[in-house]
Amino acid sequence: MKIVVIGSGGREHAISWKLSQSDKVEKVFVLPGNGGTENNINIDANDFGKIKEFCQEEGVELIFVGPEDPLANGIVDYFEDTPIMVFGPEKRAAVMESSKIWSKKFMQKYNVATADFWELNAVDGEKAAEVIAKVDGNCVIKYDGLAAGKGVFVCSSIAEAQDSLAELIEIYGADADYLIEEKLIGQELSLLAFTDGKDYQLLLPSQDHKQLLEDDKGPNTGGMGAFCPVPFYNENLKQQIIEDIIEPTMRGIQAEQFNYKGVIYFGVMLTENGPKLLEYNVRLGDPETEVVLPALKSDLADLLLACFDGTLADFQMDFNNGYFVDVVLVSGGYPKAYAKGCEISGIDDVETETMIFQAGTKLVDGKILSSGGRVINVVANGNTLHETIEKVYLECKKINFKNVFYRKDIGNRNSLK
Repeated sequence: MKIVVIGSGGREHAISWKLSQSDKVEKVFVLPGNGGTENNINIDANDFGKIKEFCQEEGVELIFVGPEDPLANGIVDYFEDTPIMVFGPEKRAAVMESSKIWSKKFMQKYNVATADFWELNAVDGEKAAEVIAKVDGNCVIKYDGLAAGKGVFVCSSIAEAQDSLAELIEIYGADADYLIEEKLIGQELSLLAFTDGKDYQLLLPSQDHKQLLEDDKGPNTGGMGAFCPVPFYNENLKQQIIEDIIEPTMRGIQAEQFNYKGVIYFGVMLTENGPKLLEYNVRLGDPETEVVLPALKSDLADLLLACFDGTLADFQMDFNNGYFVDVVLVSGGYPKAYAKGCEISGIDDVETETMIFQAGTKLVDGKILSSGGRVINVVANGNTLHETIEKVYLECKKINFKNVFYRKDIGNRNSLK
């Protein structure tokens, strides 16, 4: 079969790489792709008309939607009158990610374990001040809409919360909807489930490193690295997360009668009062994808088809041994202003077993140039987490471009030792 992967990041490079390994897959196209992906087609991810025309001309049977925007804009609904399978939730279900406020109300309605929250608008200055004072500034402020992972402000004081709120309003406007959440403390966990809307299969647990600087300092980014599996994850914890978070979510999806054949991302905080859900995403996380797909031994195309043909409950999930660590190389200045068009060297010098998933890159006259903030994902596999961390950082040193920057502590938080 022929498959289209929609998107241009490291996630989409990893998805197309994994799908290309399947005996069932004749060809994988990436729309629009990047400097590292093959069979790139220069069609915008939200130009559904052109995507449909291309798929019909090429005999594409399945579309895997990488980023959130096309899902929020209704790509699944657009293809309903065609025989082409689109892996992702319908527009009504994509609101689980596209509106943080709607999402929290969904959690509340279906008894999903989560933090307390307050729904606000930028004009509610007095009410916001009261909430911030009530929690003594220990809160998380989230813009309601899609923000590419950057609309979240984690605060530890009243002054910090006030400054973060002012920044949110400056970025998103004087009529911005947002919420203030109770701040949860603990280890964070990313769990990704493939679902047909009724049953689900879990990938290995991973952990993202969202903040720019070592020791989890600095601004939130789209993700500076990830690793899997997570050493502290065990069967008891898994069952608690299933009972308190995943099963209530699935009951909610069925009660809302969502057409949901896709991925649900559960961002979980392990608090002293048990696991609590931070957020949903309605697609694979990035950079988590760059470790959980290499860790997946099963055929990804088979897994996708099982979501469409009613066999997902019986699908056999097999995983590769060891640990996987992904370090994201970013452009200096990210997540704010950064240079583009910088030539990237050293990719051909990495060890053959090292996986390189390109993100913000483009191929120009045979040269790989930077074109985004997150530029390269370097992924290593090893028998132990410590060994894998050492491996991946040896490989990172081989790749260079102007003002390259990366965290030096991915997978090596003090709390994990």
